[in-house]
Amino acid sequence: MLKDMQKTSNANLKDDIQKASNANLDATMHSFERVTKATQAIVTEITDYSKRSFEHGTKTMENLLGVKSPDKAIEVQSEYAKTAYEGYVTHASKLGELYTYLAKEALKPYEGLLRK
Repeated sequence: MLKDMQKTSNANLKDDIQKASNANLDATMHSFERVTKATQAIVTEITDYSKRSFEHGTKTMENLLGVKSPDKAIEVQSEYAKTAYEGYVTHASKLGELYTYLAKEALKPYEGLLRK
């Protein structure tokens, strides 16, 4: 009887380990899927910002080449610096939000495992 109980206990332990392993594998796969989507959003934001920044810099350079006075050149440059700074701050804030979202999404599939 003791041997039967031991066999049953070992079988239950083996089943529990197998279930935990499968749950962990599923959570990891879901985490990878979520991280991939969040990373794509980050790449899209960086690409869009780079494109906007380049276009803005090009337009500013064209404007600088067409100015007739040093005062106007300073005005164009000042406006460029102001808008470039504002654009960068907005971009950095958006990236911060996206990285926070990435971290949350990466850990979300594991929440259920921690509750068990």
